[in-house]
Amino acid sequence: MALFQVKVLDWGQEGQETKHREAFEKEVAVWQKLDHPNVTRFVGASMGTSQLKLPGSKGSSGPGQRCCVVVVEYQHGGTLKTFLYNHRDKKLPYKKVVQIALDIARGLCYLHSKKIVHRDVKAENMLLNKKKSTVRIADFGVARVEAQDNENNMTGQTGTLGYMAPEVLEGRPYDHKCDVYSFGVLLWETFCCNMAYPNYSIADIAYHVVKLGIRPDIPRCCPRTLSEIMARCWDGKPDNRPEMAEVVALLEKIDTNKGKGMTPAIPDNTAQGCSCFGFAK
Repeated sequence: MALFQVKVLDWGQEGQETKHREAFEKEVAVWQKLDHPNVTRFVGASMGTSQLKLPGSKGSSGPGQRCCVVVVEYQHGGTLKTFLYNHRDKKLPYKKVVQIALDIARGLCYLHSKKIVHRDVKAENMLLNKKKSTVRIADFGVARVEAQDNENNMTGQTGTLGYMAPEVLEGRPYDHKCDVYSFGVLLWETFCCNMAYPNYSIADIAYHVVKLGIRPDIPRCCPRTLSEIMARCWDGKPDNRPEMAEVVALLEKIDTNKGKGMTPAIPDNTAQGCSCFGFAK
């Protein structure tokens, strides 16, 4: 029996429904044509929820007409975030790291070829199949289709703290290169099985990432080919970041037989996990 995941999205402030509906209709027209092994299958969408039996708070019939519903294919393997957390001590084999990175990179490359900017690339939005052999990009709740006449048509702090590119954190116009930045952070997390910026405020991250240009510390044991991809992807200048097609090509060239996982066995009296930079409080 096929299972599906349903996500309810709010249109936002009253009076904005018409504008948001028009944009949503255009985006759904693109989403429903997506067909890629590393992108969750889009099943359908509803422009309102009044006819749907959705759970609501007591005394409420549900979200109402100011919401829309997106239905996508369900993935049985859980999120990449949970998968990485479960390997936080043992870490992942290098071959698995590259395989996960390739799956995500190929999915993003495909989305960008369709002019779709995901805008919330993070471990929690990457889903694994039942055998945990394939990663698929999910959650198009904040995704946008780039305007054909003006790619830099998006502004605002959209996404998740820690994965946001400097231009997004500053509220400047941005394009699909914000996904490339997020991929760089996600690649680091996949190799380290750790979070890049745990427990820090948006002010801390904005200052250190935007003003000081600081990024997570890349472990010495990380193969140069992989560390160079990380560094290029999270470059502070969007124009310096590679296209995802180039990232795919670089990852495909990696000889996984020459690289090792994050760490060998660690003595019991040694702190485990790779290091990420800390902020002075």
